[in-house]
Amino acid sequence: MKGKIIQVMGPVVDVEFDGYLPEINEAINVVLADANADRLVLEVAAH
Repeated sequence: MKGKIIQVMGPVVDVEFDGYLPEINEAINVVLADANADRLVLEVAAH
């Protein structure tokens, strides 16, 4: 799945996907521009 982070408001991250809606509680791995950065994993809490 490939998506785009649209907005960050505190602990809430809005992510937009083309043609795909992840399941509630599904993990989303975020690829960061800095390859040496820590890994970032988000969890789907609502649609």
